[in-house]
Amino acid sequence: EGGMRVPCVVRWPERIPAESVCHELTTMMDWLPTFAHLAGASAPRDRKLDGHDITPLLMGESDAKSPYEAFYYYHTDQLQAVRDHRWKLAVAGGDATAESPYLFDLSEDLAEAKNVAEAHPEVVSRLSAHLERAREDLGDQDRKGEHVRPVGRADWE
Repeated sequence: EGGMRVPCVVRWPERIPAESVCHELTTMMDWLPTFAHLAGASAPRDRKLDGHDITPLLMGESDAKSPYEAFYYYHTDQLQAVRDHRWKLAVAGGDATAESPYLFDLSEDLAEAKNVAEAHPEVVSRLSAHLERAREDLGDQDRKGEHVRPVGRADWE
């Protein structure tokens, strides 16, 4: 699960509870809106941000949850998978000849070795709907999304 189970250590004495652990999923894109909130500033309003303010998670609020229903896996312009907190649905795309879809129960199978799609058609259906929403929003190979945003970059001179 490249990029998903990456630990993050945050220290802010007297603000973030010492030795607290959060198992909710977030992304690097969450830092901008979070730091803006913590600094008392507003996040940019002239563009859509992909991240969310995760201050409640950082502060150890007991009822804090990830602001995401699903996370998407893209390889270049190809949508390859979607996951929620427990399940991951992988679909063959492009020139792939593998059977599709593959559903993995990440709470039991971190190695993604056992396809349980046939045993859980309701999960396949729910995650497939997330895939379609991602295709509509961000696109997929040979399909332009309605809300594709330019990639941010810094021009170093």
